[in-house]
Amino acid sequence: MKDDKHRRPVAPENAGADGLIEGRNVVMEALRSGAAIDKVYLAKGETDNTLGYLAAAARSRGVVVVEADRRKLDAMSRTHSHQGVIAIAAVREYASVEDMLTAAREKGEAPLLVVCDELSDPHNLGAVIRTAECAGAHGVIIPKRRSAGLTAVVAKTSAGAVSYLPVARVPNLTALLKQLKQEGIWVFGTAADGATSLYEADLKGPAAIVIGSEGDGMSRLVREQCDFLLSIPMRGQVNSLNASAAAAIVLYEAVRQRI
Repeated sequence: MKDDKHRRPVAPENAGADGLIEGRNVVMEALRSGAAIDKVYLAKGETDNTLGYLAAAARSRGVVVVEADRRKLDAMSRTHSHQGVIAIAAVREYASVEDMLTAAREKGEAPLLVVCDELSDPHNLGAVIRTAECAGAHGVIIPKRRSAGLTAVVAKTSAGAVSYLPVARVPNLTALLKQLKQEGIWVFGTAADGATSLYEADLKGPAAIVIGSEGDGMSRLVREQCDFLLSIPMRGQVNSLNASAAAAIVLYEAVRQRI
């Protein structure tokens, strides 16, 4: 296994401060160089062979490819010459879930993982990564689609935590949770209507904490894979917490129990 703390971001030299890489030749060169790419946006409806080749090259490297309306690309563009393709650089390589479990075993600790179910706000994801690293979690797991990735905004919001905490990206969260349960890891979902109060839950053992999306919470299929649905006691008039705030509360209850 690679020593995750010694991995370094492989950011393309031609990426802007916001991580945008624009233009066919520039994006292709970034893919060929092995640079860490989070996502590639292609103009919808284009049948150009070059764009098709770009899409195939990106997918072969496990990069998410999204077809977008040309007006969206125009709005994203900083150079105004995107030629139908914009890539977003990742600030570092993604890890694997096995890396996280191996790291926990090597430390002699019960795995503590955070699973983000379609957190689309990069500020929320960055805040979750920051808290997870501070709490000593072994990694954060996100889905490939309908989620923020390891972009420059996420890195900035994490206050550098992305350099130390492994983040894995998986194609299917439901399948992942089934796999984790087979590995002996208990899955705890956060839900306002959860039957188990957070302060009654046993988080000392191997645990994966699932944080739902900003608007809809956990998806139905992910929710069905949870062993326990945790509710955070609410004493005010507002009956919900920001996703990253909920993650912080649950993670530090796990820290309290594990000390």
